[in-house]
Amino acid sequence: MVTDGGLETDLIFNHGVDLPEFAAYPLLADATGRALLTAYYDAYARIADRAGAGLLLEAPTWRANPDWGARLGHSADDLRRANADAVGLLRSLSSRYAAELGLPDVVVSGMVGPRGDGYASAGAPSPDEAAAYHDAQVAAFAEAGADLVAAYTLTTPGEAVGVVRAAREHGIPVAVSFTVEVDGRLPDGTSLAAAVEQVDAQAAPDHYLVNCAHPEHVLEGLPGPGEDADWRSRVLGVRYNASTRSHAELDQADDLDAGDLDRIADGHTRVASRLPGLTVVGGCCGTDASHVARLWGVG
Repeated sequence: MVTDGGLETDLIFNHGVDLPEFAAYPLLADATGRALLTAYYDAYARIADRAGAGLLLEAPTWRANPDWGARLGHSADDLRRANADAVGLLRSLSSRYAAELGLPDVVVSGMVGPRGDGYASAGAPSPDEAAAYHDAQVAAFAEAGADLVAAYTLTTPGEAVGVVRAAREHGIPVAVSFTVEVDGRLPDGTSLAAAVEQVDAQAAPDHYLVNCAHPEHVLEGLPGPGEDADWRSRVLGVRYNASTRSHAELDQADDLDAGDLDRIADGHTRVASRLPGLTVVGGCCGTDASHVARLWGVG
């Protein structure tokens, strides 16, 4: 399944959109913002059509959780409406893509982001704290009719366990996506293998992804050719950063590093060779539709 690229960085750097606190969900509040989001998703629907693949539509709700919403002056009710509105928008787009493009499979996912900084593990919640913290957003997605919940850019296994528990409580499928540093480890130092195994032992999601890392950084966390590692079959998706910069360097950058398409595509080929179940492919920070089209061989 095709999924989208780096929504926030694309809007900020390529379209000049101001996104305080790196939050895209406020765009749902008016017609101009919804038109921007619609045009953004339309580009990925066309990629899926050219690639003959399904489409995973991820809600623009990475920051639509209590702590980040409070920084923007939004109440719990405001966030509930925003999360439900996001699913509603994607549902309407899904119907249009099926009618106009005949896409074979369109899935609507409610995106959950970390409680803290997606590039740092300090202050990450425990499993119980995370389950309570993320419950309202997960509930809003379930009530609005999302097909699944996907938690992206998680930095610790504990927060992942909490998100899965919240999703199970509301009876909705759930995916967990970890981010990794240049050494292929989570920001808290946990190996990707250990993170998957720890979460599976406590509250197994339906599948895993890795996001917000260059393909070469993802490779550092994967076993080499011929090495036995059953956990790899649990990783079904990747969403790459365009840049080879570290998370710390990206945090300090005031420019867009769009990366090298050839290098990204080559790295993806090597990642795909080590992930036998790979199904979902898209981009993250610094990427746009051109990157994702290249990953799918249609651009």
